[in-house]
Amino acid sequence: MAQKPSTPLRRRLLAAAGAVAILGGGAAGISTYQSMPAFADQVTVPTTERSTAFDGFADVVERVSPAVVSVRVKSNRQLTSNNQNGFSFEFRGMPGLEQLPEDHPFRRFFREFGGQDDDARPNRERDRAERDRPRRERPSGQGSGFFISEDGYVVTNNHVVENGSSYTVVLDDGTELDGKLVGTDPRTDLAVLKVDTEGRDIQFVKFADDSKVRVGDWVLAIGNPFGLGGSVTAGIVSARGRDIGAGPYDDFIQIDAPVNRGNSGGPAFNTAGEVIGINTAIFSPSGGNVGIAFAIPATAASRIVDDLIDDGSIERGWLGVQIAPVSDDIAEAVGLDMAEGALVQQPTEKSPGAQAGIEAGDIIVAVNGEKIDDPRSLSRKIAGFEPDTEITVSVFRDGDTKDIDVQLGLMPKPDEMAMSSGPAQEDSQAPEQASSSLDDLGLTVTPAEDGEGLVITEVEADSDAEDKGLSAGDIILKVNGQAVNSAEDVTDATDKALEGGRRAVLMQVKTNDAQRFVALPVSRG
Repeated sequence: MAQKPSTPLRRRLLAAAGAVAILGGGAAGISTYQSMPAFADQVTVPTTERSTAFDGFADVVERVSPAVVSVRVKSNRQLTSNNQNGFSFEFRGMPGLEQLPEDHPFRRFFREFGGQDDDARPNRERDRAERDRPRRERPSGQGSGFFISEDGYVVTNNHVVENGSSYTVVLDDGTELDGKLVGTDPRTDLAVLKVDTEGRDIQFVKFADDSKVRVGDWVLAIGNPFGLGGSVTAGIVSARGRDIGAGPYDDFIQIDAPVNRGNSGGPAFNTAGEVIGINTAIFSPSGGNVGIAFAIPATAASRIVDDLIDDGSIERGWLGVQIAPVSDDIAEAVGLDMAEGALVQQPTEKSPGAQAGIEAGDIIVAVNGEKIDDPRSLSRKIAGFEPDTEITVSVFRDGDTKDIDVQLGLMPKPDEMAMSSGPAQEDSQAPEQASSSLDDLGLTVTPAEDGEGLVITEVEADSDAEDKGLSAGDIILKVNGQAVNSAEDVTDATDKALEGGRRAVLMQVKTNDAQRFVALPVSRG
């Protein structure tokens, strides 16, 4: 018979068991785990046609687990100078050694332990030494993935394989295979690897039609959290269409199945064993799971994965306009019935949108007759078209809706997206010009030196203008679509808005080289 643990050890084990049983706590108290039968005794759920007996997830897990893999990534890291043993010193924010006295202790320290004063060497010599330093391939990350075909294509996240130089795909049975990077799409955080499957029977899974996924549906997450490959967690779909600020195409499925570091790139399954999404992010103040995880929807992912397999890259349609949400104030200022669509802040120079006639201040309300709800809706819609596709963009301008035909271009690479702009104005104010007060708007303005717009010289404290982020130095270019070069121009535009029954005016404002729109409420007197 096994001996009982000693009393102190036994107390620690019991305490640990108690801690595991506690799910959460806070100001509202502590919630403890209850078994499924006890819960069923207390709550009666009405039977529907969709209801089935709950037999657990073992069957589906057994079927799909062999298709889920772990992904290990190595990258070439350059060794620091005079540091072949991997031990390095780094003093961030310190002045260069050449600025220190010759007898300074740090100079002596680096002469004795670093070989020489690296920062004191000529730049050419230092650059040459940097290039010649040996590189060593070292582990740089790990994540999850899954097979989508019997010929060895593996889907994972871009951030899992980013900056990698070699990749190892670890199968469910522990077999390690070399992976080759097929292609990546940083904008949606997707990547595809390929392994040689000759002589192997590879099990794979299929993408589901995520449009049928409902909030409350069961979901299973299988992956490699913290390097613990083959881990299975379960939960439900918590929400659809989440925007977490990861990029212009955010449309995540939110799930509460526990997902942690290392689960990235792994699949989220429905109870039929189909992939409804790719786990890619978590919300966590601590870095661990708190019940909020986000998955890339399967429908969007499958199209991108197919393109990556075809040619290793993604080609998206490009309209070329900077857009912003339409707030209630902006809708009121322009006479739009509802706060919907995407406000064009500025067309990119020589872009398809600019060449077709889309202007700053236009509100894009539809594409090919399909309603645009917000900027995300427009971004996803345009990205779904191939370059050179001809589309019809409906814009709300000057109180009317206008259709504009546009031939889309090719989406530039991220490093090519910077908008070309002219040199910044050194001083937009004209000191010799008298300032004018716009009391109803809480602004003081003066004409710009180049005669285009009004420079804000003062913003009234606690005014709507201050709340909207206007500040001295901003330039007002237009008010309700009309160019303004004097305070009288602003007053005329405001009076017209009031006569038209509007309670706000829309200002096109330039800050440095960027433009935006600000709606300010107005009233008589």
